[in-house]
Amino acid sequence: MTLIAIFFPFISFLLRGKILTGIICLILQITLIGWIPAAVWAVISLQNARADKRTYKMIKAMRSK
Repeated sequence: MTLIAIFFPFISFLLRGKILTGIICLILQITLIGWIPAAVWAVISLQNARADKRTYKMIKAMRSK
């Protein structure tokens, strides 16, 4: 998924259900200069989503004890 976020940033957002963000990212990456910020944005967003998922699992595990 990280490679998709680097090479096709807008698809990374679309696969995670963030359609409006994917369209904005596509507009940004249309220019060659905008490709790098779009890729960075997609990778950071992906990492934040993974961190949120880990945090949710940790909180769920703590509540079940």
